[in-house]
Amino acid sequence: MPSPDELVAAAVRRTGLDDFGDDAFREGLEILTGALSAEARLNARGEAFVYGRIGLHLCQRLQVEDWYRRHPEIGDEPIVAPLFGLGLPRTGSTALAFLLARDPNVRYLRSWEAAQPCPPPSSVSGDDPRIPPDLRPVAAGSRHHVPNDLQGPMECLDLMALDFTSQIFQAFAQVPSYSAWLLERADFTSTYLYQRRVLRLLQWGQPTRPWRLKSPAHMLSLQYLDHVFPDARFVMTHRDPTDVLLSVADVYADIVGGFSDNVDHRYLGDLNVTQWSVGVNRTLDFRTAGRDDRFYDIDFRAMQHDPIGQVRGLYGWLGEPVSEAFENGMRDWWDDNAQNREPHPKADPQVFGLDLPTIRPRFARYVDAYLGSPDAD
Repeated sequence: MPSPDELVAAAVRRTGLDDFGDDAFREGLEILTGALSAEARLNARGEAFVYGRIGLHLCQRLQVEDWYRRHPEIGDEPIVAPLFGLGLPRTGSTALAFLLARDPNVRYLRSWEAAQPCPPPSSVSGDDPRIPPDLRPVAAGSRHHVPNDLQGPMECLDLMALDFTSQIFQAFAQVPSYSAWLLERADFTSTYLYQRRVLRLLQWGQPTRPWRLKSPAHMLSLQYLDHVFPDARFVMTHRDPTDVLLSVADVYADIVGGFSDNVDHRYLGDLNVTQWSVGVNRTLDFRTAGRDDRFYDIDFRAMQHDPIGQVRGLYGWLGEPVSEAFENGMRDWWDDNAQNREPHPKADPQVFGLDLPTIRPRFARYVDAYLGSPDAD
């Protein structure tokens, strides 16, 4: 397995560049590679993919710094009042992100630029070579887990991975020591500073538009996000945790199963219960510390019943109009996605060691605050 120094040296050789910017990323890189070597039990496909992904992030980081070296004015780009979507996974946050992306007056992180933000889009003439000619195959496992659209939005996880402080790696491999570091000891300040740095690069040379971003993972690190984006606003999607945790663990198992021949389903079940119960409680603490007015809440059931109405309510709260073009785009996307949604068989909770009645108390504070009775219509 390559060491951190070997991976860094390979990226330098590949790009001909040697400035990675702030070296805070090295802590996460070292912990991640140690966990991959000692814990992940990757198969050949997994080694090629995961280490290739690490190399890609290192090369992109070198290129980001090179663009800033040649164009320091990029640092003057304003990132004003971004809207971050968050909430437990499988609560409708991805569908909401796709609906918001139909607004022609906003900027979102496009799927083809998330892992490869360089070169900045404004510097590319003609067709961007990062845009594949058709829908990409499933990266791992056997299913598409979210709506798949070349021009659709992507989560912030790839940008966070440039600092090697990202949940994306634990979705690819079983890395318990890295996951524990993310949850208990990681300082996300440099992560969000670098995300802001890349957002400035992506919007440079183009009209300034408000950013629409999302990731459930932000629930674990809101205090750090707030430090870097103090004017950020949040839209939070809600669903009964016992309706989503099994689905999330099953998604992890499907993806990890493409990269390892030794999937520990019980570990993946416990990982998700632990991380998301901590995440919702940190979010509740953040909100009740005088920041609740920066949040707009959407219940999964309401979203399924009237998605356009929920977005209208969100835009009313933002003080922004919903144009006819925006509304028509949302209706088209929702109708098309409903027709093409892939069936997903329900997993067996016992496979993941999940006893749902005993899990519920770990989320009781969250359920009481935002969902009321879980059996309510």
